[in-house]
Amino acid sequence: MKFALYQGPGVINNTDAAFSLMEAKATEARANGARLLLFPEMYLSGYNIGAAAARRHAVTQAGLAPAQKIAQKLGICLAFGYPERVGDQIANAAALIDATGTILLNYRKTHLFGDLDRAMFGVTGQEFPLATVGGAKLGLLICYDIEFPEPARRLALAGADLILVPTALMQPYDQVARHIIPARAFENQVYLAHANHSGTENGLTYIGQSSICGPNGAVLALARHGEELLFASTDPSHHAAIRRADPLLTDRRPELYAPLATSRH
Repeated sequence: MKFALYQGPGVINNTDAAFSLMEAKATEARANGARLLLFPEMYLSGYNIGAAAARRHAVTQAGLAPAQKIAQKLGICLAFGYPERVGDQIANAAALIDATGTILLNYRKTHLFGDLDRAMFGVTGQEFPLATVGGAKLGLLICYDIEFPEPARRLALAGADLILVPTALMQPYDQVARHIIPARAFENQVYLAHANHSGTENGLTYIGQSSICGPNGAVLALARHGEELLFASTDPSHHAAIRRADPLLTDRRPELYAPLATSRH
């Protein structure tokens, strides 16, 4: 399955314009053969916008109807971050919409990043769901989640083939893009797409460096610092060969790891 990710400054504090840009990039991705397009964290609103703006732009899943129409019109799956209204609270969420316009997944960020996240979001996720697209099992994580080994491992053990990670990775965290993303792909033997913002936003400077990694940790596509579309393809036969050659997941010894779930040290 060929898929793509969008790295760019997006559109800040203008949801209608963000949907318009989504359609333009999805059109370009589909013209290049992609069946899925991933956008960054909080794509619909911008990330570093503050609590008041996050609340103003927050929508329920019903508010994703424009993206559903784009997906159905172009015959492409879309994954993107957005501020989700959950009762009177806001979650940092990401949705996966299939080519028929159906919402397959709605994932809420499980690990909030510092005061910036905690000021905006009162709801965190508790689940790591999967959906199947084009014969591949897909899961979502958001930004800081991928810096912990456990969320990606949970998805891998549940059968994920591809993990999609909308992110808002800023300076000085180049090491996440350079080292952690390929390592997560390698240790879990999954394809991993990490879609970042670029440019600056209210005092944050995003590092770009979005990437797509293969299940052996190889970097299949890597962005620089500006606006780009990246493309790569999953290969089931290659994926199976990697897992046969190095059976990391089946060679695990879970009985030794129980203290990890209870100890903070």
